[in-house]
Amino acid sequence: MATTARDLMQTRVVTVSPDAPLAAVQRLFVDEDIHGAPVVDEEGRVLGVVTSMDVLRAASDERDTAPAEPSYFRYDLDLHGVDWDRAPADLRERIEDTTAADVMTSELVTVAPDAPVAAIARTLRENAVHRVLVVEDGELRGIVSTMDLLGLLESRG
Repeated sequence: MATTARDLMQTRVVTVSPDAPLAAVQRLFVDEDIHGAPVVDEEGRVLGVVTSMDVLRAASDERDTAPAEPSYFRYDLDLHGVDWDRAPADLRERIEDTTAADVMTSELVTVAPDAPVAAIARTLRENAVHRVLVVEDGELRGIVSTMDLLGLLESRG
């Protein structure tokens, strides 16, 4: 029997609300050791996905002398830690006023629970993303990440 999204997906999915401040989102990423999460409303509908790169881009955009590339910003201020006290006060304020909904990607990349592994891999590659939401009847059932696919390859080694 072919391996499907249902077999691979992580069912314990960490989500964030659309009104979550970016600083709280980044703290959650650090605490949970993740790099992205679905943004879910009060009714449980998935509105989008926010990633650590979204947080970095937003912080870089909010910084007065933002570098051209957001990836360099992480050397100026450690966004991977939970201590934002070293950041300038005005930057901290602007980041607290920016929410997950402000920076999330609203185009969802999804697969059905019965999607075969090849279709999942193709969807990830074609959309240049590291995670795909597993959705059934409009509800989030889980997530399959590139790490899940690598684990499958490793186990078949």
